[in-house]
Amino acid sequence: MSTSTAPQTRVRIGDLHFDQREWLNALQFYKEDITILEHRLEDIARRNTKQEVLAELEHFQNQFIREREVIDELRHDIKQEENVLEKEMKDHPVAIEHRFFTDHTDLRERFLIFEKLYRELKQEFQQWLVRRM
Repeated sequence: MSTSTAPQTRVRIGDLHFDQREWLNALQFYKEDITILEHRLEDIARRNTKQEVLAELEHFQNQFIREREVIDELRHDIKQEENVLEKEMKDHPVAIEHRFFTDHTDLRERFLIFEKLYRELKQEFQQWLVRRM
């Protein structure tokens, strides 16, 4: 994703692992948060059958489905990177904490973009709820 030609940042394996754990925990939180938002959608759908509202509900339902897909894709890619690091630790355990690895800038960028877009979607949904209540 990154088109920069700057030299890649080098970091320790523990820092990479910390990022991976933090991202996986955050993705789990977002997945659970989407479930809560979907329950809210169901509440609104039960109380309102106007065609306009149903179309708006469908928009958010589709957005939440897509967010779940992005979460699953990110989670998969993070786990793949985690597997590479675990293999490196098994294959070359001597002084592993003192060696440097290429930072996962592309993965970080994707995660940050996901978080930004998710926050925007949630804010849009909350504003919509206020109008529909």
